[in-house]
Amino acid sequence: MVRSREAFRGVRDLLLQAGVPDAAFDAGVLMELAAGRDWRWREEPLTGGEQARLSELAQRRAAREPLQYLAGRWPFLDFELQVGPGVLVPRADTELLCETGAGLLAGKPEPAVLDLCAGSGCVGLGLKRLVPGARVTALEKSPEAFHWLQRNAVSALPGSSAAAPALRAVQRDVFGFEAQLTPGGLDLILANPPYVTEAELALLAPELSFEPREALYSPGEGLAFYRHIAPAYRPALAPGGWLAFEIGWQQGAAVQQLLLAAGYQNVECRRDLSGNDRVVLGQKTEIDL
Repeated sequence: MVRSREAFRGVRDLLLQAGVPDAAFDAGVLMELAAGRDWRWREEPLTGGEQARLSELAQRRAAREPLQYLAGRWPFLDFELQVGPGVLVPRADTELLCETGAGLLAGKPEPAVLDLCAGSGCVGLGLKRLVPGARVTALEKSPEAFHWLQRNAVSALPGSSAAAPALRAVQRDVFGFEAQLTPGGLDLILANPPYVTEAELALLAPELSFEPREALYSPGEGLAFYRHIAPAYRPALAPGGWLAFEIGWQQGAAVQQLLLAAGYQNVECRRDLSGNDRVVLGQKTEIDL
């Protein structure tokens, strides 16, 4: 018989030996998944089924499978997203993109918003959570990621359902979708595109090998998506509309220059809570020069 705290210590030590960061936190999450949220206060030992489930989860996490995939859900802002293989795990750094977008829409009751490279939908849904009146379209190419986007559109936010999803999910390629957009029809475009370079891929944590490579890697020194989106999607913005990107921490200067070259004004870079460059934004001015 194994009691809860003894089981926790065993999982924690296994994860420590496997080099898992924050092993104690992860072990606690795995205990909740296997034995319930009250595992810390349980007097009775784990059942055979709970022990088997915990062992399976612990071995998978020790193999560096993302904790978010094992949980099947993960918090973002003040809601939860369903996640699993085939979609990029939502990260706290991306919340800044949603918060930036919400600030840019201040005073607009029903703005039209496009979320490019949407993945799980965290950006579009995060913006919708902060600006409930926003009319959000989320674009995702990958069939696997689109599956998660559709699920989250009907379940992640209060009041959303299959009959009334929080956003409109569209399965299309960002390279070419701009031709289907009405000129001047959008108030805001948000994008968290792939931006990891070939050299950076080799340095990523082992967990990243489980996430889809196409959601991480971008050719052209990580700038291919920015180079396309900045000029190609500019006509779809209304005068005064904004484009905001999440970027890699070393890409601030390069992406700002791309926006300036594409004719955007009021270009700036904002930093995340760790002090790293994280969001670059630019505005289509009232008069297109």
